[in-house]
Amino acid sequence: MTTAVSYAFDGRSAVFAGADVCREAGLCLPDTVRRPLFEDDVWDFTEVVGLPVHMTLSLRRFDFATITNIHWRMVAKELILALLAPRQPAVALLPRAYRTALHLTSCAGRLDELIKFLAWLGGQGVTSLAVIDTRICEAYLSHRRYVTDERGAVIGEQSPGTRRRAAQAVVDLVSYRELFTADRVPADLRPWGGATATAVAEMPSGRTENKTRPVEDTILQPMLAAALYLVSTLGPHAVELAGQVREADRTTSNKAGGLRHDTLIPLAEFTELLAEYRRTCRPLPMLAEHHVADRLANGWSADDPLLPVATGVLARQAGARQFWPQWMRSLRGVLEDAVAEVGVKEVFGRDAAEITTANASSTLAWTMPLHRLQAVALVGIVRTATVIVLATVSGMRASELMELRIGCRRMSEEPASGLHRYRLASKVVKGQPLGGTADEWVVIEPVYRAVELAESLHDGPDDGALLFGRFAFTIRYRWFRNWVNSPAGQRLGLTAIPEGQVNLRMLRRTLALEMAYRPGGVLASKIHMKHIAVATTEGYASRPGGAQAELLAEVNKHESDRNLDLVLAEFRNYQQGILPAGPGARSLTEFFASVDEKLEPAAASAPRTQRSDRDVLNLLTKRAMTLHIGPANFCWFTDPSRALCLKLAGTPTADRPLIGMCDSARCPQATHHPCHRPVWADHAERTKTFLGDLGKTRRTEHARLQHDYTRALRVVAEIDAASTDPSDKDSA
Repeated sequence: MTTAVSYAFDGRSAVFAGADVCREAGLCLPDTVRRPLFEDDVWDFTEVVGLPVHMTLSLRRFDFATITNIHWRMVAKELILALLAPRQPAVALLPRAYRTALHLTSCAGRLDELIKFLAWLGGQGVTSLAVIDTRICEAYLSHRRYVTDERGAVIGEQSPGTRRRAAQAVVDLVSYRELFTADRVPADLRPWGGATATAVAEMPSGRTENKTRPVEDTILQPMLAAALYLVSTLGPHAVELAGQVREADRTTSNKAGGLRHDTLIPLAEFTELLAEYRRTCRPLPMLAEHHVADRLANGWSADDPLLPVATGVLARQAGARQFWPQWMRSLRGVLEDAVAEVGVKEVFGRDAAEITTANASSTLAWTMPLHRLQAVALVGIVRTATVIVLATVSGMRASELMELRIGCRRMSEEPASGLHRYRLASKVVKGQPLGGTADEWVVIEPVYRAVELAESLHDGPDDGALLFGRFAFTIRYRWFRNWVNSPAGQRLGLTAIPEGQVNLRMLRRTLALEMAYRPGGVLASKIHMKHIAVATTEGYASRPGGAQAELLAEVNKHESDRNLDLVLAEFRNYQQGILPAGPGARSLTEFFASVDEKLEPAAASAPRTQRSDRDVLNLLTKRAMTLHIGPANFCWFTDPSRALCLKLAGTPTADRPLIGMCDSARCPQATHHPCHRPVWADHAERTKTFLGDLGKTRRTEHARLQHDYTRALRVVAEIDAASTDPSDKDSA
């Protein structure tokens, strides 16, 4: 082990003594806020201008006091300020220092890991950085690599990100060695042969498959259905309920103005108040269950008719701040008479409007009567529903959602009669300078209406106020799921949401996959998927390089992968004798035959033989680029001049088909496959039902439906004939 080296240290940094941390880092603070100095053991960046909303308060306070060794505390301060201020003259001279300032979030993570490393060193009996060698570096990396139980047995392995942070803490001490005043690692220390922390941690290259899993269909379907139902049906009533809660807080809370503090009983006021309740036949306000339990614990009888009465609310309505116990003797008689005549009931949700249940099975009151906390919780559930709709259907990141503000809805545009364009204004934070970059999202109407509802539910809807602020989505989603699965949600006919993980990253990835694999998918069953695709494409066109463009790029990648998978699957079907049907079947079959010929050694014109899926995909890639998926067919858009949809639309030079106008039974570039059979069979069955319901006088409609029915049966028969295994025919 290297011999410890002592440095002259008088408690002051040789580089940053007396430095204003924010001024050195180029961070702006309001004039009224105390500026953190280098010598402070806590650097408070809470009020720094431009910090993203999603950055938690814990990340805005750098606490160096947890480092007990004062020499190492100085090292930590010098390192963090060097990362924040790379242009400081002493830092700029370091050959391995960063040339771009790190974000406060990144610096908070570096400090957290450095504190762990220094604490581990202290636990190992190390008192100076000068004794650190490669063996100690390897030991710390091993310590952070594995997860152990209380007995020290290895039970798992940490993620590459954790390993990278551990290695980075050591690498930083090496890279900024010359800057440190109080202690330094040895000058000849080169841990892991000078490799980067990313290489040491064996981080994935970034070119591999996205590891964020989409939300499972069994979870997404009931979750999105419930959220849309709450936004569209319960939303207006929740706004009214929120207003009632605010009004009650203003008039009957302990903080309401004009209330008397004395203990003199307001007998006349109480008598008049109770007479008003009896005259209007309004039930007296009811206590919440936990307050009733408190009364029982304090000796109240379970048979007392006044047990559930919210006497405190009545006292404030009568002008007193609270209901004093000594008043009960004088008021019990009139209170019991009122209870016997009008009863006791929860304050909120009385006489609730009727709505149709989610399963359309009945109509009922939109909510049962509620206590205040229950009303506040229900409003919060509806607000969470707006977040779910917004995140699921727009694809906005968590940071972008939290930057939304009151007034973010841009005025609806109508570029053509009956067609509307909706936009939301927010900020892009990821990868942007401090303060973010203003951006706009083109969205569909359900998203626009969800934001409108969220603004109406806001407690202080002043223009420019944060719409949602910083929130923990996983917790809010758990409350939402619990409510949907509770008797309250089931009463409204909502489908229970199964257990399973849902977060904002997963929702964004789900949207990208659903758009790529349209027209099928869960979202398409609740929302017009083509509208989402059009809105996202418009967002890309209006602001190339913006946040919506990144989402579209991800969609396009998934779409390309999907096309390759589908073409490969159909080629394998062709090899097994399961052929396509439809007008374009012959052309596609000939293409598959040419590919198959190239894979046969005897027929190959070149000596090299291609057999792996990768080689097959190389041959299929060009055709896959022409594939467009319709609801009941595949469109192989190889020749625009032959596309029936473009001829019908009068746009023969378009570079994409108009899937919505596709007549796949007649278009020479359309094919039908076994996966399309259920669509055509269902169409035939429904058309047959309509035919049976038509009267004899509706001959024109009958002829049209009969033609559709015959065509659907013909397509089903063609699919069945083409997909029959030849070996089955031979055996027959």
